[in-house]
Amino acid sequence: MTELIHPLATVPQDELVARAEADPLRPRFHFVSPAGWLNDPNGVGQWNGTYHLFYQYNPEGAFHHRILWGHATSPDLVNWTDQPVALEPSGGPDTDGCWSGVLVNDGGTPTLVYSGRHGASELPCVAVGSPDLLSWTKAPENPVIPAPPAGVEITAYRDHCVWREGSRWRQLVGSGIRGRGGTAFLYESADLRRWDYIGPLVIGDASSGDPAATDWQGTMWECVDLFRAGGGTLGGGTLGADAPGAGALADETQGDPEPGTDVLVFSAWHDGDTRHPLYWTGRYAGDSYSPRDLHRLDYGGRYFYAPQSFADESGRRVMFGWLQEGRTDSAMVEAGWSGVMSLPRVATLDADGALAFAPVPEVELLRRDHVRIGPRTLGVGEVLAGVTGNQLDLELDLELEPGSVFRLGVLGSAPAGSGVSPDGIRAAAEEETVIEVGYEAGSDGSAQSYVLLDRGHSSLDRTVDAEEKSGPVQLPGGRLRLRVLVDRSALEIFANGKPLTARAYPTLGGETVRLSAAGTVRLLQLDAWRMAGFFAGPRRLFP
Repeated sequence: MTELIHPLATVPQDELVARAEADPLRPRFHFVSPAGWLNDPNGVGQWNGTYHLFYQYNPEGAFHHRILWGHATSPDLVNWTDQPVALEPSGGPDTDGCWSGVLVNDGGTPTLVYSGRHGASELPCVAVGSPDLLSWTKAPENPVIPAPPAGVEITAYRDHCVWREGSRWRQLVGSGIRGRGGTAFLYESADLRRWDYIGPLVIGDASSGDPAATDWQGTMWECVDLFRAGGGTLGGGTLGADAPGAGALADETQGDPEPGTDVLVFSAWHDGDTRHPLYWTGRYAGDSYSPRDLHRLDYGGRYFYAPQSFADESGRRVMFGWLQEGRTDSAMVEAGWSGVMSLPRVATLDADGALAFAPVPEVELLRRDHVRIGPRTLGVGEVLAGVTGNQLDLELDLELEPGSVFRLGVLGSAPAGSGVSPDGIRAAAEEETVIEVGYEAGSDGSAQSYVLLDRGHSSLDRTVDAEEKSGPVQLPGGRLRLRVLVDRSALEIFANGKPLTARAYPTLGGETVRLSAAGTVRLLQLDAWRMAGFFAGPRRLFP
């Protein structure tokens, strides 16, 4: 059993909240916990018109310890209200923590399925909620699955995906088979309390690929999430009022090019190290999943970790992820907070049968002070007049010629001088975070393109993570639709629907926005808004 009070929990709770609120790097329009530690989104869903966000939470301080379930509600996915803690450890299978899980609708009764941690084990548990989802009672049958599958040497065992298929419930538990790879174990139940083991849904191959690669599958799959992205329902069953998440498997992509595509999302994990989120596209049928193609879910890797999705009452597939920190443990503890929830994003299928993402339109409710620029041809480097800030929503429509490179600098400090590097890439700002999109012409006449985040000059603090992040992006006809959301230390980038999420930690309070190009790049239009925060008053650790 872990200690009830962690040795680092030395800061009084009112001071912890004050420290967190005073940190200039703390986001203002992304959801963050009142103070302390936040990680995975849990139980995301919509219930009787209200959106619910549960999350892994330690109010003692900015470190992972004895995890509770925090809870917030919203009418619109952007304006959030703190609610009382939903789950906290108690005697029994969750003595040492209430780890990740999901919300399902059991015939009108809100029900949580989560991993209870006791010692080194995590086992599935159930809690039943009040009609308003504000109080929860743990099932006396917990743990509802008493042990991992017998005869299988596993690397870990936790996290849940639960759905209704006909008259039966089905559940996936994330795991890994030692010597083979990550997996999701499939179970079936009539009542969410007694579960029959069916077998591995699909088994990954940890021996395939470079463990340092951005698409390595890992030795364990965390936070598995299975949904049908092309219409219909999992297994071809029917969905009624008792469907997961109050309609969580609705047909959200009518008219997409590959109806019936089943998406299996997982977060690759290895030996205690959170790597990156990936997903398979393929087909779920019977008791197995036939993978077709493996994809990177977000080019930021661990900065969009442990994603969880649901279909809201309008049928949209909405996803949240956890933006991990990129600064030291001691810096987090000193700041009094750690972890950011992504903005909710909508997932659809693109023309190639892969997922494309965009922030939910409700994010626009926070926009203020609109500025529009363009059209124009971009040159060596231009600081945008009238577009400044560290809470921004930027939309750019561009046209690139083959061989050209476009760069957008944000969170830039005032230039130390007037010089510009010979290639025009960077002005002499001491700090700047640069989003780059290149349209490269191949020797055979083809064109390849990419999006890249350069954090090499993001911060004068050399203890923070400054690793470059990048991935491929298609630019049909050279056209680029770029969306960039900057929220102090949180960055979410969408390049033609491909996301790249990350963190940056400027020390100089930079708010400059700068455009530059090498080759021919035409800015057709840029729209910029300052973004308002959504919490109007002080917050408390235990509302």
